[in-house]
Amino acid sequence: MHEPNAPPTLQEGLPALLPRLRRFARTLARDPADADDLVQLALERAWARAGQWQPERGLEGWVFGILRNAFLDDQRARQRGRQVFAPEEQGEQVGENPDDARDAQMSVQSAMARLPEEQRSAIALVLVEGLSYREAAQALDIPEGTLTSRLARGRVALQALLAEGGYP
Repeated sequence: MHEPNAPPTLQEGLPALLPRLRRFARTLARDPADADDLVQLALERAWARAGQWQPERGLEGWVFGILRNAFLDDQRARQRGRQVFAPEEQGEQVGENPDDARDAQMSVQSAMARLPEEQRSAIALVLVEGLSYREAAQALDIPEGTLTSRLARGRVALQALLAEGGYP
């Protein structure tokens, strides 16, 4: 156990972040199985690089940054491998639920998926995960001003995409 006002240790902090890491990974990867693999890889990297963590800078930004970098590494590897996937249109109607709330959730997920990665990551970290601008900027390894710009452009684009789909 550590002092009450001291930052959590990796052993204490990582398990508490798991649900949020999974949610962020799903935002990036868009596939639950890939997202779980991404979280596992990020946790492995965090443990392997535990000596690089600076507790005074916070655990969230550091681990979310590791996860995002793992995602980008995977994307680059996939591009190099030139894997062929089925066109997105073939899966659009799969598993639709007639419930309006579910449709709205799918529309938001679809709209988020259509945003550029930079905007999607910024929105996911700040609006979904609740990181401060400073923490999100640290996780993305960008200046806070750049994060603010990406959030503003992402919000406008997301609203336009949702309006286009009939969800104001």
